[in-house]
Amino acid sequence: MAAIPIPPDTPSAVPWEELVTVALLGTDRRTPPWASGRAAPTALLDLAAVETVRRRSGLRPAPAGVSPQPTAPDTRPPLPPAAARRLALLLSDRPGTGGGDRRGTAPDLMELLPQWLALADARGFAPPPEALPALLDAARGRTDLRPAVLAFAGPRALWLARLNPDWRFALRSAPGGGSPLSPEDPEQVRLLWQQGLFAERVALLGALRARQPAAARELLAGTWATERAEDRLMFLDSLRAGLEPADEPFLEQALSDRSRNVRATAAELLSALPGSALAGRMATRAAVCVAVDRTAGEPTLVVEAPHECDPGMERDGVLPKPPTGRGERSWWLGQLVEAAPLGTWPARWGRTPAEIVALPVADDWQDELHAAWCRAAVRQRDPGWSRALLGPPSAPEAGGPGAVSLAERAKLLSTLGADERAQWVAGFIATHGLSEAFQLLGVCAVPWAAPLGRAVVDALNIARDAGSYPWSFSGVMGLAERCLDPAEAGRLAALTAIPDEPEDASPGAVGYWTEAFQRLTTTLRLRATMREELGEP
Repeated sequence: MAAIPIPPDTPSAVPWEELVTVALLGTDRRTPPWASGRAAPTALLDLAAVETVRRRSGLRPAPAGVSPQPTAPDTRPPLPPAAARRLALLLSDRPGTGGGDRRGTAPDLMELLPQWLALADARGFAPPPEALPALLDAARGRTDLRPAVLAFAGPRALWLARLNPDWRFALRSAPGGGSPLSPEDPEQVRLLWQQGLFAERVALLGALRARQPAAARELLAGTWATERAEDRLMFLDSLRAGLEPADEPFLEQALSDRSRNVRATAAELLSALPGSALAGRMATRAAVCVAVDRTAGEPTLVVEAPHECDPGMERDGVLPKPPTGRGERSWWLGQLVEAAPLGTWPARWGRTPAEIVALPVADDWQDELHAAWCRAAVRQRDPGWSRALLGPPSAPEAGGPGAVSLAERAKLLSTLGADERAQWVAGFIATHGLSEAFQLLGVCAVPWAAPLGRAVVDALNIARDAGSYPWSFSGVMGLAERCLDPAEAGRLAALTAIPDEPEDASPGAVGYWTEAFQRLTTTLRLRATMREELGEP
């Protein structure tokens, strides 16, 4: 290697920081004194080369570090070779590289990755070791991928995460920071609960709650008084999973918490336990406010909203101050009815939920009363009341007698079984089209049941034939790519042909629709291939 010539007037050493500063500012703006008599850029590069050699040659060998302990073996069977190659292709796709572009006919591979991960994990396969870095990088960039990636990647991913700070998110999502932890070891659990980071403690509480609900509750109660308000709120929220009557004493104590948000969350959880004392108190209050008037021929619901929010109501989670634009009395009424057990009303009036919802409501209280029942049906996961409030999907106003928004209808649908949910949304689309169906489709099980898939495809075809603006359906088309049953690909073949462009169609609409249907068909076939590669029938 040839030696670097150094002019005789060059200083023996220039601080590295000074060289970096001159390089960043530029030699035109900051001419160094050691560059006199020759071109400043050349002098800068010469000195940088000399200083680099000096810094590297001056390093002294250090003692070897302790080798990390080998990771626990992954006993799951390896992926089939075709599925391993598919995973590499899915991980190589990045937004903006072609697959993520919504124009064209190529599938969006990154949008198929979550589905592939769920299938591979359900089949019990282990990932190839060489794919783990790319999997962790993908999860680092997309938080929605993290649960699926970590479940599929297994213990080796946590082992790698301890060696690379960029992957520390994986440690925060596992109790003990990815270290082996046995919830059955009380001393180990106690130490982590007392000394762990907040994210580790949340993960620990969730893991313990899934196995030993009583132990998780006792662990939380032991340090409850010393926790910060925002931490108490997060810990209390973890009790939603597996909520049971045995949680009631702890939640009743939380009703006296000094944090308003903690009190409200405790009250919400108690109201989801129909047999709790709070639910009984709310039922008594709500029954005073709503009654059936049988004196005027047709039975009618009459409402007398509360005139004040007393301390007892406030302790039980009723917020006294309404949002802007809401009246106080209607605000208090809604909270009481929402927290009362839904079984209160059929037992009191001897009518089914559908018959109760069909009753007229006096003095324009219907919207407020039905909206509160909607929230109660979602909170208490009551499918009977959800059906009554949704009404038939072909109803003229499309929302039934109680649903006041698409978001509320979607929540009511989430309490029904998968098949019933799909049938209702299919009927909604057949009557009202796709313009308002996006949120409803989001709560349907994947892959979509055959009636729902047919309804979506038929509605898209009708929209294309009508010359509709195609970009307004891009969200539904994206959902269809991920959620349609791959068996529907055969039915779509006829829709990939290029039709004649209507005179009143938007410019470029026909080409966009054709590309979208071709991409949909290609994606469904790719999903079918993915399932076959993983051994899915």
